[in-house]
Amino acid sequence: MPDRLPPLTALRAFDAAARHMSFAKAADELHVTPAALSFQIKSLEDHLGAPLFRRLNRAVELTEAGKTLAVGTEPGFDTLRNAWRNVTRALESNTLTVTAGPAFTAKWLAPRLFHFAQAYPEIELRFAATFRILDFDRDDVDVAIRFGMGGRESAALFSKPIINDWVTPMMHPALAEQYSDLASLTRAPLLDQEDTRFLKPPLDWPAWFRAAGLDAAPEISASFNQADHAIDAAAAGGGVVLGRVSLTERDLMEGRLVMPFPLALTTEAHYRFVCPKGAETRPHVAAFLAWLEAEAQSLHAYREGRVFVPAADVAD
Repeated sequence: MPDRLPPLTALRAFDAAARHMSFAKAADELHVTPAALSFQIKSLEDHLGAPLFRRLNRAVELTEAGKTLAVGTEPGFDTLRNAWRNVTRALESNTLTVTAGPAFTAKWLAPRLFHFAQAYPEIELRFAATFRILDFDRDDVDVAIRFGMGGRESAALFSKPIINDWVTPMMHPALAEQYSDLASLTRAPLLDQEDTRFLKPPLDWPAWFRAAGLDAAPEISASFNQADHAIDAAAAGGGVVLGRVSLTERDLMEGRLVMPFPLALTTEAHYRFVCPKGAETRPHVAAFLAWLEAEAQSLHAYREGRVFVPAADVAD
């Protein structure tokens, strides 16, 4: 049998029918009539010289030949779709799609968009604020910013640390007048954040209390599953948050939060810039990375006068 491939339209019809196991549903997907789809599959069977489907009363099922062909057609069309998506994305040279966590997007990226737009007016940024693990090809994402230990990225990905984070108690200035020393902090309304519970060693109130030499166990007033919600509550005077400097910089700068205690906990967890390997050299991706690194320099100002203790040193 010659190796000449059958028409792509016939293979596409077969792929859709094999996935749906229905000629009618496959026809709907491809926006053709069932008769037209049936004709394409019949022409494919004629080209092969063997049936690919058994036509039952109200259903179809794959023959052995059909099963063998289906193993290759589905990933083959996925590869074609991904290649097409990649080339069209590359041609959209003015658009850069970035995914980051909701808190980082709201508290760090969004307030800086004006700066980026001024520096790179030719680039349109699009954001997907989610913790979900995204597929760069399937989800049309160019860059991901993720928080964690890192080091587990696929060899197919480029990864670079951009922000090393640390935490310290933060509160509204009015609360700082009430809870001005360590002893009084044990009576303060403490706000908990669930977004860092995955870290080992933990970066939480018990760890900070141990580092500060406080014997009392911290009593949590309220817990939040999103860091930005806890920060907003603290900025409104609702309690004391163990704030990450990366997410609280704007509130600190504008006076909604203060850091009355010099002790801070550090962690090996960090924000990292991730993209498909090779994409980091694309002009817009490289520009975005350079801009992120430059913006992150502003966080160094908040280190002055602080005493840093690694969370690992006070782990249980």
